[in-house]
Amino acid sequence: MPQAKAAVIRSDLDIVIARTLARDTAKELGFGAIDQARIATAVSELARNIFLYAGTGSVTVRGIEQNARKGIEIVCEDQGPGIADIELAMRDGYTTSRGMGMGLPGAKRLMDEFVIETQQNVGTTITCRKWRAS
Repeated sequence: MPQAKAAVIRSDLDIVIARTLARDTAKELGFGAIDQARIATAVSELARNIFLYAGTGSVTVRGIEQNARKGIEIVCEDQGPGIADIELAMRDGYTTSRGMGMGLPGAKRLMDEFVIETQQNVGTTITCRKWRAS
């Protein structure tokens, strides 16, 4: 298993760095090109949310293994304002930034597991996982 790697998110360039880190790790772990693209896209969306809503945070990527399954885990953390209404934020088409991004629901669809922990004025942690097809 490759070591966990992290990217600090403070700018648009950091979003690209996090996306590349996720894609490269997925490739190292044996994911196919389509899943590599899905993982990279989800990370790009989540890192963009960190930048837009919290200003700064981090994306940590690591290989995982569970019951002989291999996968990738991505943890996106910030100390921003938190998500006031998770149910609303998870609706397709909902945006607070007038963006054309696919938002949280799109990122969730690209991954196999997706958990949001958020607290007002404390921050948000999103943990998502993708499992490699056997």
